[in-house]
Parts: sequence; structure tokens; C-alpha cells
Amino acid sequence: MSKSEFKTLHTWDCHSRFCYAGSVKEGTLILYGGGFSKEISASVYQRMVEHFSGRTVCCETSLNSPKSGSLGMWLGENVSNAAVASFVGAILVSEGYAKKRCNEIEFP
Repeated sequence: MSKSEFKTLHTWDCHSRFCYAGSVKEGTLILYGGGFSKEISASVYQRMVEHFSGRTVCCETSLNSPKSGSLGMWLGENVSNAAVASFVGAILVSEGYAKKRCNEIEFP
């Protein structure tokens, strides 16, 4: 992928930035932390949006112990041990699949 295909966003807590290519609909490649990457497929995003549909939950970007029922917990159980909720939450909001409500994420 070329650099022009990547979008830059602030993380969920706005403390840093990351880049990603793709979309929720197509799947994403997330680049973060000076050389780390994580791919998330379109089917994972679809399952995530369906799972949380109609709910407002804590995004929970904690590296150690995300809160039960949070987006971070779901991602840890279904995608990766790496704390990617800070990136995934920002992508979902940026693409209109969710809304940010302080530290919570609302799925319509």
C-alpha cells in the first residue's frame, strides 16, 4: 500500500496518532507505535457492530484488564491481545459506525 492510501487519526484518548488503510466495510490495516501493525477483517468489524448494536459501552483502552462488556474486552477475546480498542474505536467513529460519548462508544 502506498502512503497516500493511509489515513491518520487521533487515538481514542487523543494522546497520539496512528495510520490506517482500508475501511470498516473492507477491513483495515492499522499502523501504530513505530512499526507495529494489526489487520482487522471486514467480517470482524461486521460481527463487532452487530454484537454492540443499540448499546453504549466503555471503549476501554486498558492494556491490562479491560472492563467486562467493553469494546476492549470484546477485541481482546475476538481479535488480539494487543490493546487495539483505541484505534478501532476511533476508526468506527470516524467512519460513522459509532459515536463517541466521553469514554463510551455508542453503537446505533
